[in-house]
Amino acid sequence: MPALPLGDPAPADGSLPPDALAQVGSRRFGVYVHVPFCRVRCGYCDFNTYTIPELGGHGAGVETYAEAALAEVALARRALEGAAVPAVSTVFVGGGTPTMLAPGDLVGVVDGVADAWGLQAGVEVTTEANPDTVTPQVAETLAAGGFTRVSLGMQSAVPHVLATLERTHDPANVAAAVAACRAVGLQVSLDLIYGTPGESLQDWRTSLETALALEPDHVSAYALTVEEGTKLASQVRRGTVPMPEDDDEADKYELADTMLAGAGYDWYEISNWARAADRQCRHNVAYWAGDDWWGIGPGAHSHVGGVRWWNVKHPAAYAARLGEGTSPAHGREVLTPGQRHDERVLLGVRLATGLPLDVVHPPGRRAVAAMIAEGLVDGAAAVRGRVVLTRQGRMLADTVVHRLLTEDVEPACP
Repeated sequence: MPALPLGDPAPADGSLPPDALAQVGSRRFGVYVHVPFCRVRCGYCDFNTYTIPELGGHGAGVETYAEAALAEVALARRALEGAAVPAVSTVFVGGGTPTMLAPGDLVGVVDGVADAWGLQAGVEVTTEANPDTVTPQVAETLAAGGFTRVSLGMQSAVPHVLATLERTHDPANVAAAVAACRAVGLQVSLDLIYGTPGESLQDWRTSLETALALEPDHVSAYALTVEEGTKLASQVRRGTVPMPEDDDEADKYELADTMLAGAGYDWYEISNWARAADRQCRHNVAYWAGDDWWGIGPGAHSHVGGVRWWNVKHPAAYAARLGEGTSPAHGREVLTPGQRHDERVLLGVRLATGLPLDVVHPPGRRAVAAMIAEGLVDGAAAVRGRVVLTRQGRMLADTVVHRLLTEDVEPACP
């Protein structure tokens, strides 16, 4: 797991600077809830997660986690008291495996958020889930409790790929989980991973075909990355598994985009496709748009009014601080205008709606013509004043962002 940023000390009461509070209400407000528990730690994962044996009964465990999360909701409500907090537009429960908690506990946390700030009409409420944990009863409780979406960690339909990823769910349970969710009116998203060592292009095609046959509302497809400190990184270093190859991952991205588009799914962010605009993940769109959110849970990050902060990572430390009535925040930073600009470019360019060209500083704007010629940026969109990535540009998005932020390209001679 990566270390937390250093940042500045965070106030013990969770309070925010007056300038940040004054900005509350000018953007949408969402809530992220991190549930840090997993039955098994997957070898590729560097998220802030813990198995029950690792915790040893200390801290905010599965049975007591909702209580600790609600304590942070109460602290957040006090910290934002007097600010023009809008009704919550999205709630996203991620992990880990949120559905290791009792579904009633998940509903209870959402109820706490509703009590604190209210929920916008048509609020989006999502939980991630392991397919093995979603029964008809669980789906029914979630839907009755206000959840609107379930994001299932399918990852692959091919057993040997799942084994390499150390995913323990039964592939057959994905279809059962989708059916259970759909029966009670929940939207369904399927999360896929491509580029696993040993995964052939045909394996990836099989996973895509299997996912599309289930007719989900939304599909996320992420390239496998080898993160330092993970078991997978150690295996790559020892040479027991090969490093994912850029060309292979590019081929698999192109295949995914072609098959998803052919099935009626439109890309709206580099790694995300939806059957219709109202099936996009609005919570994640809010991140890319630079909106405000409060992150609940160990290691969760928050952003309100240009201030970013992050919680202590271990559930024991998290529970202890809240038990003492103090903020679980480990550190924070007040973003400078330059940082906010760079983040707007970095995140906005990932979206299919693109980035307004006038947001980009002049050197970056001068780089756009060359990137159109190279097939990275859509020329017609640029004429309309927006930077929109082509498929090739999506695969080289980091390069595009770097050039938008740093490159000073001399105009071509007439």
